[in-house]
Order: sequence, then structure tokens, then C-alpha cells
Amino acid sequence: MVLSMEVGSAGDIVHNDNIAPKRPGCDNNFVLVKVPTWVDGIETSEYVGVGARFGPTLESKEKRANHTRVVLADPPDYCSPPKQKLSGEIVLVHRGNCSFTTKANYAETAHASALLIINYRTELFKMVCEENETDIIIGIPTVMLPQDAGTILETDLKNNSKVSVQLYSPLRPLVDIAEVFLWLMAVGTILCASYWSAWTAREAALEQEKLLKDGSEETLHLEDAGPTGYVDINTTAAVLFVVIASCFLVMLYKLMSFWFVEVLVVLFSIGGVEGLQTCLVALLSCFRCFKQAGESYVKVPLLGAVSYLTLAVSPFCITFAVVWAVYRRDSLAWIGQDILGIALITTVLQIVRVPNLKVGTVLLSCAFLYDIFWVFVSKWWFHESVMIVVARGDRSGEDGIPMLLKIPRMFDPWGGYSIIGFGDIILPGLVVAFSLRYDWLANKKLKAGYFVWAMTAYGLGLLITYVALNLMDGHGQPALLYIVPFTIGTLLTLGKTRGDLKILWTRGEPERCCPHVRLEPCEDKDQD
Repeated sequence: MVLSMEVGSAGDIVHNDNIAPKRPGCDNNFVLVKVPTWVDGIETSEYVGVGARFGPTLESKEKRANHTRVVLADPPDYCSPPKQKLSGEIVLVHRGNCSFTTKANYAETAHASALLIINYRTELFKMVCEENETDIIIGIPTVMLPQDAGTILETDLKNNSKVSVQLYSPLRPLVDIAEVFLWLMAVGTILCASYWSAWTAREAALEQEKLLKDGSEETLHLEDAGPTGYVDINTTAAVLFVVIASCFLVMLYKLMSFWFVEVLVVLFSIGGVEGLQTCLVALLSCFRCFKQAGESYVKVPLLGAVSYLTLAVSPFCITFAVVWAVYRRDSLAWIGQDILGIALITTVLQIVRVPNLKVGTVLLSCAFLYDIFWVFVSKWWFHESVMIVVARGDRSGEDGIPMLLKIPRMFDPWGGYSIIGFGDIILPGLVVAFSLRYDWLANKKLKAGYFVWAMTAYGLGLLITYVALNLMDGHGQPALLYIVPFTIGTLLTLGKTRGDLKILWTRGEPERCCPHVRLEPCEDKDQD
């Protein structure tokens, strides 16, 4: 749970770089290109290529893209004058032996309508203009295909099959409905978890106050009452978060493989079972018919006291997690992953708490630096964004690691998923939940409290993240870069304005003087 992922979009387009700067005639954006193919008049596969920085831009609408015949280049690399005269066909050439613009110029001289270049690797490559090249005003589009796709087309052509293709680069919508649902999921999860956390804190405070008034020396045996205990984070743990999370992230990056993702799936399933079980028991206990079963316990070897209600829902939770793990590669498996993830996040926000705004500020500040470093700065050392590589599950043969909430992009022609990491919900959620506990225990009304402002700040920060995401053409963004300033900045500013900052900053630490559960200023003016 220490891993804070960026919010992003799987299946992103190819982006600009700063290695080969734009110049007149060579200033196209790098875009992915759809290449549907027909062999002897029968539609077969659709491949994905990447457009060059030079040449005209491609059509964005499929219905406007022409079906054009493909021919093999002669010579194969097109690094010398072509031996064939074309009449508007698309020529298929091999990469290498000369510059991309040289090949494009020869193709244009031969009257080709477009140029397809077969890469000598399975990935795509950004085609730019060489530094000293001058003949870069090219009138036909150039597209690179990965090696496997180009080899298939070449084999069909050598077998005397008639091959034709379409070339078009559809635009992504400015906003996809998946992002709206993902925003609602994140905000709704924090909202529900905060009320659950505040309710249990108030119940515990009332019980403690009752025992103090009665003079009772009774103690509450939390271990006999089920999973109702919670853990407070201190400033030391908040600082260590960066170190531990960074080590864990590098381990994921270095060990990313099929078997390692399988281990993560097992661990996520175990956590999901515990989270789903805890949430279901709490929800069902609200109904009178299940309340008695939730308050009756039986001794279970190795587990201790377990309620009858927990025993009843456990088989369902285990079955649900196992079914998801087995069928997680199916198109609808994201639903099961999100259910398990939301249950797990809600349970963590119920159990783990920040005792005051000081710890919350330190925790989110460290997470803020952590997110920025591993999304952006890590490119300087690892030549790629470590966070994005781990989030997508690159080199693992899997569709990303499971510690993410994700929804398929519904109106995106390139498909993929909109994703948000657990850390981008849990870490700010700890501070938002603290604000509601403070409001309730201090008897503050909703409008006069801090929860509404903290919740609004989180939602606005996440919304700005999606705006930045779309401005960057779907390139992964560190959500905490936007969420942390909004959330912490709002609470600090509001607390300072209302004169509550000192109480918010230190509440819950050992130096407080008041044993009473209500968070009112002490009468002793020499102490806080």
C-alpha cells in the first residue's frame, strides 16, 4: 500500500521529445497511426504505426482515408534512386542505410502516395530530420510500422497477394466519460471512508467519556471485539514513507516480470478479501436482522475471536477474489478489480489515521516529492518514467499491476484505460478523514467545519489532474502534484484564518493537557 501511482491513461499516443527540436518542414507532432489492411480484398489485421515529424499530416477520420494498394520497394531500403515508377501506391521499405527523409524523397520522386517503413525492432521509433539535412519539404506522409507487422505485409506481397491499407490518425476526445466515473469513484470512496472513520472515532470517544464519568476501570478489549482498532501514523513514519516507497518501487521496476506480477495479484487478492469482508460486515451490521450475528463471536484456531457474520461472508469474499484472479484478463475484469480495490482502500482509511494536521502535512509533502521524482525526474537516471512503467506493467506481459482503479476509455478510438493508483486516494484520504473526525469531535457544524473544504479541495485537485492529463495528450501525470497543494493548502489557510491552526496542528500529540474527549481550548492559559 506504500505505492502511490500516477493518474494516467493506458495506451497513450507517442509524444514530442526535446532531443530533435522542431524546425520548418519538420514540425509535426508524433502521433499514432491506424493501419487496417486488406489482403485480396478481405479485411485482415489492423496495425499501429507512428507518423513522422516531416511530411503532411494524416487524415483523422476513417471514412475519409483512402484504400490504397501497397507495393514492395525496389531497392528494398530506398537509399538509391528507385527502379520502379508508381502511380499513387504506398511503398513498403526497410529502415536503415540512409536517413528517413532520403527514403521519403525517393518515394515522392517515384510518385508514391505514402511511405511505410518497417522498423528492425518490434517497437516504434520516432522519425525526425537529421541536423544537417536541407531537403525536408516532403509532400507525402511517412509512417513507421513495427517489425512484426511489416514482416507480415512483406510476406503477403511476396506471395503475390494484393495488399491495400488505410492510413489515418484519429483524435482522442478532450474528455472521456471514463474519467468522470473514475473521479466519482475516487471522491466517493474517500467520502464514505471518512464518514465511517469519523463514526467509529465518535463512538469510541463517547464510550471512553462514559467510562470516565462512571469511574470504571474497564478496558476495551479490541482484540475480542473484532477489527475495530486503528493505527496512528507519526512524523517519523511519514518521512520513512518516501524511503520505503522508493525502494519498493525500484524493486517493482527491476523485478517486473510475469511471475512477479502473479505474486502481486495474490497479495492484492488477499488484501481485497480482507477489505471486502470488513466492508460487508460493517454494512450488514447496520441491519437489525444481522446485528446479533455481527456481535456474536466464536473462537477460531489461529484467528482468535471471529463473529458469525464474518464467517458467513468470508466464503463469498474469497470466491469473488479467486474468480477475479482467474479471469482478470477478461474484458470485464476491471469491475472486480475496482470492487476489491475500493473495499481495500476504504478499510485502510478506516484503520490507518493521521492524528493531526502536522503529520498529515509531512506525509503528503513527502508523497508530493516522491510522486514528482518517480514520474518525471527518474527519466534522467532510468531513461524512462519508473512510475509509469510500473503502473502499466511494461515488460511483464500483463495489463498493468493490480494496485490501481481503472475504467476502460469508452469513446477513445485508441482504447486503453483511465487509471488512478491507490496511493492517490489513500494518502489524501487520510487527511480528509482526519478533518471530518475533528469536525465531529469538536462539535462543528458542516458549514463551519473543515471536511467540506477538504473534500472539495481534493475533488478540485483531482479534476485539475485530468485537465493536465488531457492537455498532455494522455501522458501520465503525478496526481499528487495537483492534489497535495489543494488539500493541504486549503486546510492550512482555513485553519489560520479561523484561528484553529494550532489545535489542528498538534491535536492528539502527548503534550495536550485536556484528557476530555471534546476538542475545546484548555482553561489553563499556560498550556495548549
